Amino acid sequence: MAFAPVGPEASFFEVLDQHRASLLAALRTGGGEPADGGTRLASSSEVLASIESVIQDIITSLARNKAPVFTIDNRSSWENIKFEDSVGLQMVPHCTRRKIKSDSPKSVKNFALILKILSIIYKLVQSNTYATKRDIYYTDSQLFGNQTVVDNIINDISCMLKVPRMSLHISSTSKGLIAGNLRYIEEDGTKVHCTCGTTAVAVPSNIQGIRNIMTDAKFLLIVEKDATFQRLLDDNFCNRMSPCIMVTGKGVPDLNTRLLVKKLWDTFHIPVFTLVDADPHGIEIMCIYKYGSMAMSFEAHNLTVPAIRWLGLLPSDIKRLNIPRDTLIPLTKRDQMKLDSVLKRPYVTCQPFWRKEMEIMADSKMKAEIQALTFLSSDYLSRVYLPNKLKFGGWI
Repeated sequence: MAFAPVGPEASFFEVLDQHRASLLAALRTGGGEPADGGTRLASSSEVLASIESVIQDIITSLARNKAPVFTIDNRSSWENIKFEDSVGLQMVPHCTRRKIKSDSPKSVKNFALILKILSIIYKLVQSNTYATKRDIYYTDSQLFGNQTVVDNIINDISCMLKVPRMSLHISSTSKGLIAGNLRYIEEDGTKVHCTCGTTAVAVPSNIQGIRNIMTDAKFLLIVEKDATFQRLLDDNFCNRMSPCIMVTGKGVPDLNTRLLVKKLWDTFHIPVFTLVDADPHGIEIMCIYKYGSMAMSFEAHNLTVPAIRWLGLLPSDIKRLNIPRDTLIPLTKRDQMKLDSVLKRPYVTCQPFWRKEMEIMADSKMKAEIQALTFLSSDYLSRVYLPNKLKFGGWI
């Protein structure tokens, strides 16, 4: 399959090809992915049966003159999270749980809201229709108060029923963008042809529904910030590094952007790299793509890509490239707390090179945005930094 335009000569990709071969070898020996990895959606009948079971428990409690209770896995404690290098952060089998009681003044409203959203989900699944989280919020915005309440309850329900959120027929508006050598057909039959030009395509809102995905990309680059992503497009980076794919979640990635990255990895097993600021926030965003988050740990198998590598901006690059100190930014107290928190995460123990980079940042008490590279030249990032990193294997 040929995609225009043509990028560097084949020899440019030798180290990348070797990296991909090592990733494939790890998969073949069972060290790179869980046996039950990949996305599995629950059927409509399974979801309906799960909701009916929850309602039956409520009816049984009422019949016995007992106050109904929702019992949900506690995802706010690291004690309930285990780490596996091949999966990322996931819930432990027998974790502590929290109770949402219908007879407690503190939780009665939350109990009622869960019940209301369960009824909405039941109708959606039963009628085979979909709604966004925003749609659900606006069914009674005064009752819910704010969108975050709805978002958290949907995650709680997904965790309680033990089914992926998409199986609940709840979609979310995508904020991510994608560009490069990629074609696919959306669920409604729309043919999407991403390009290497200056215009990106919005990440689809139903990743499970896309089909006939085609690419000859040598690598996938996840870019933390939209401004950096747009700058790379303007600098013709995609064309010059073709064949490749670029994705941005515009900061902390939404669910659809994470699902897309996961789907591209599962389908093609091409090397995946991240380009983030050399600061604690950028590192945490990279960790979300690679190992997942505590909040979504119950759905880790569907979202994480442990094969992701850190391409830049590395704290050690700042010294290596002689970036002037006056272009750096002092770590705030909040930054230092975030860095300390990440350093204590269970996955850092299996990433000694990452730990070393974070310790360099901690020792210097400075952080740097990717834009700091413009000190060297306005297009240093796209013309020198990234091509050299990709050609010579400058990732960790």
